[in-house]
Amino acid sequence: MRAKKREKNWTPEEGEKFETAGTGNARVKIYRRERLTRKGETRVIYELADYTAGVRRLRGFSKLAKARAKAKEIADKLSSGNRAAAEMDNAAAVSYGRATQLLPPGVSMEFAANTYAKAFAIVGNRIIEACNYFAEHGADKIIERKVSDVVAELVAHREAQKKSRRYVNDLRARLSRFAENFTVDISSISTANVQTWLDGLKLSARSTKNFRGALGTLFKFAEARQYIARGQNPVAGTERVSSNGDGAIEIYSCGELAALLKHASKDFRPFLALGAFAGLRSAEIERLAWQDIDLAAGFVTVAAAKAKTRSRRLVPILPNLAQWLAPYTKKRGNVWTGNERDLLDARADCATKAGVAWKANALRHSFCSYRLADIQNAAQVALEAGNSPTMVFRHYRELVKPAAAKTYFAIAPDQPANVLTLANEAAQ
Repeated sequence: MRAKKREKNWTPEEGEKFETAGTGNARVKIYRRERLTRKGETRVIYELADYTAGVRRLRGFSKLAKARAKAKEIADKLSSGNRAAAEMDNAAAVSYGRATQLLPPGVSMEFAANTYAKAFAIVGNRIIEACNYFAEHGADKIIERKVSDVVAELVAHREAQKKSRRYVNDLRARLSRFAENFTVDISSISTANVQTWLDGLKLSARSTKNFRGALGTLFKFAEARQYIARGQNPVAGTERVSSNGDGAIEIYSCGELAALLKHASKDFRPFLALGAFAGLRSAEIERLAWQDIDLAAGFVTVAAAKAKTRSRRLVPILPNLAQWLAPYTKKRGNVWTGNERDLLDARADCATKAGVAWKANALRHSFCSYRLADIQNAAQVALEAGNSPTMVFRHYRELVKPAAAKTYFAIAPDQPANVLTLANEAAQ
């Protein structure tokens, strides 16, 4: 074990382990302490007690010079207070005496004055009103919780409520990202903190809106459990993101989609085809079972429980989609068996191999755009996609030409299978 050398200028008083700094009666003791580090070495620190805020606060320094400078600063403050007390007239002394009687037990006048000064700097003369508001909103009963702990509690609560796996995984992923950046008590987070974080994501309007929604859920959960004060949800004051704020609709060209289908893994290819040629949402495909796909009848059944709109719909299986699904007619269980992370990896791997940038929601956008150009019937496209005719007409009209639509819905495997034969064999 190796000890650091004692500073040459260390001058403790005889028989004591401290020296003092300051002048006159206002002097501050500096103690020399030895602490054992994890490496087995002895570390020397210099500690002093600071009473300038009305309570005892220990301050430690690794350098004696810094400890002496701080001790002198504290001594000067104490000296100023002593001089002010010595110069009090009778009226001031009487006032001081009455003031000390008003203070709760154990609270010094200096601490009270320091606290008042800080409160005044925040709310001015409305300190009493601020305290009443604080009490009315239960802020005096706030339970301290770290953001990460509240996220874990919320996720566990949603799992106990039997929420869908996709919803829970999405909530966990978004909120864990937030918790990584805010390793603090959840009640300390302000609206400005949340807004700055959302701005820093630099995502599309739709993705930003989804993050904002997840955060709203988190803070509502925290508010209901008194982890934050009532009415103090910081998400409520952030900028709202318009549902129509995604900018221009992105779709795939026929060549891009053909490349994606060609390079998709065997497990991921049905996911691609159902999004591109049936317009199903990603969440709907994740909930879809092979039993919901009837090639013989020519329809995909999207049950109400699996649809975003909570309305059951039948989606026609177009000829080229039937060819992409034909090799899977004997499959059972879910169409997509992986988790959210697996899906993201499959998308990234497919896009990289195809040399095509992955575009958010572009499979569904492509279906709606090309389908509308092909059949010129917004009401039918809306029915198939589970949307409103107004939205279809507003967002997808004239994005592509009818000739391009014919090419799009002709994209098929290199060796098309006999769809009806395979479907009938699977049904037997």
